[in-house]
Amino acid sequence: MIMKGQKISDRYQIIKAIGEGGMANVYLAHDTILDRDVAVKILRGDLANDEKFVRRFQREALSASSLSHTNIVEVYDVGEDNGNYYIVMEYVDGKHLKNLVKKRGKLTLSEAVDIMLQITDGMSIAHDSYIIHRDIKPQNIMILENGLIKITDFGIAMAMNATQLTQTNSVMGSVHYLPPEQASGQGSTLQSDIYSMGIVMYELLTGELPFKGDNAVEIALKHLKEPLPDIKEKLGNVPNSIINIIKKSTAKNPKNRYSDARVMHEDLKTCLDKSRIEEPIIKYKYPEDDNNDAGITKIAKVKKEEKKNEPKEEVIAKKITGDDLKKQNKLLIVLAFIFTGLVVGITSVVVLMPTLTNSGKQATIPDVKGMSVTEAITELQNEGFVVLDEKEEISSTDVEEGKVVKTNPEIGSKRKTGTEVKLYISLGDTQITIDDYTGKSYLEIKGKLEALGLYVLIEKQDVEEGTETDYEDGKIIDQSVKDREKLSLGDTITLYIPNVVSRYPDFTDGTYTVSDVEDFAENYELTVEVEYVSTDDHEAGSIFYQSKYEGYQIVAGQSFKIKVAQAVEEIPDEEDDCGGLC
Repeated sequence: MIMKGQKISDRYQIIKAIGEGGMANVYLAHDTILDRDVAVKILRGDLANDEKFVRRFQREALSASSLSHTNIVEVYDVGEDNGNYYIVMEYVDGKHLKNLVKKRGKLTLSEAVDIMLQITDGMSIAHDSYIIHRDIKPQNIMILENGLIKITDFGIAMAMNATQLTQTNSVMGSVHYLPPEQASGQGSTLQSDIYSMGIVMYELLTGELPFKGDNAVEIALKHLKEPLPDIKEKLGNVPNSIINIIKKSTAKNPKNRYSDARVMHEDLKTCLDKSRIEEPIIKYKYPEDDNNDAGITKIAKVKKEEKKNEPKEEVIAKKITGDDLKKQNKLLIVLAFIFTGLVVGITSVVVLMPTLTNSGKQATIPDVKGMSVTEAITELQNEGFVVLDEKEEISSTDVEEGKVVKTNPEIGSKRKTGTEVKLYISLGDTQITIDDYTGKSYLEIKGKLEALGLYVLIEKQDVEEGTETDYEDGKIIDQSVKDREKLSLGDTITLYIPNVVSRYPDFTDGTYTVSDVEDFAENYELTVEVEYVSTDDHEAGSIFYQSKYEGYQIVAGQSFKIKVAQAVEEIPDEEDDCGGLC
């Protein structure tokens, strides 16, 4: 376990834990050599002995370290120390974009476009290097106080030109932003990132996710099959150019999407121009239900320069006569007829065989909801349907655990007898009951809730210094969902931790000396300018002015000024030349 104060590789001194992930834990640390704060991501102890995870962790580092852009969190160092595999990254003191959406709801058009321009600009650099993020979502995008965007966690990024790639087709990104090709088990591509960015843009503008469900499988299926909700209905008077960008980036068929982030970025740059407000709504060139591998951009490393001094093969040509051409044409025609006949014959057998072997009788899928599996199978078989051995478990608030929730095809639909039917079995009510977490470590609670399938946001809440409550750093002081309330998988809860606010006192009340103010400035890391002013209006040595008024919030690094009264210097009258006898 990594402890506060521990040094990694005798260089990075751990300050505190700032995040937990599926693969690694993240710590705020101080680089003792370059004298700067950094974020250190350390592979979890239970995974460090797994060769597969170590390789993936190292691949993450190599992929991310090649990227250098204002909108991407920079990777400084990669290494291993006493079995701890780590990556040292730029420390970003900001909030997740998810926090902003949660707090503000939908953003303005100009705000959303500005954020998307920054995201696509950063991702253009990654795509130029054939690196796919594979987990674009607001939780992996930081926004600083000045509005600067930083894309984080290329933890599951894949270098398309790498020699060793992940062999699994498992879904690794968050299901709410999951491209259809990943949901169907196909590989990730540059256009997979485009889809996720399109969903993010939709969320920024509408303040909500396009697809929701009781579980991850249901949401993934909606990404595969359901069209995106009409943004015009959500927002009303939105430029057609914006609708087109979202429509093009979130197409089910990758052939209908932007080819990479740079193309999307260029389109975003002009989307608010007056000339584009009423542009025609695009129509997809390719069918949306054709989202197989054929439509996915494949990238291969191509050697652009020919090898020099390589001997060229001698080309030997044979003259072809007219008779030769006639013979070849006749042969091609005969072969074409044979091939066409085979294709038609095979197709006829495949298409007509079910019709020939089926009586053509149709039946209605019976209502088996709430039945036991055995009862449902019997009922379906009695109607002439075939029940698949494969069944799927899903959560349900209204069907008892172990009973049938629904079927595919749907209950009540008409199908030919002999049709295969899949059963969905209830896991029961899997809603999560929230406890009172006040006073507990936000890192501990965040990890537990995320393990249960919830999104957890951490926000700082201002509390006044000197109040009766003794707030501890990192301890929860409030929460958006209260004790005993319930949440479903994929829901969001916000945990609030204290942000102690210090304020300027009244230095002019007669109790402060210049020395007191200087000590105050040193204590809060402030800079004070002292100006002495000759005046009869105030007592000498008293402070009669301060540039930061009483109650003004203190922020380390600020400068302020005070004015201190000093006695007016008396100038003696000059004596006249005649000694006063004139």
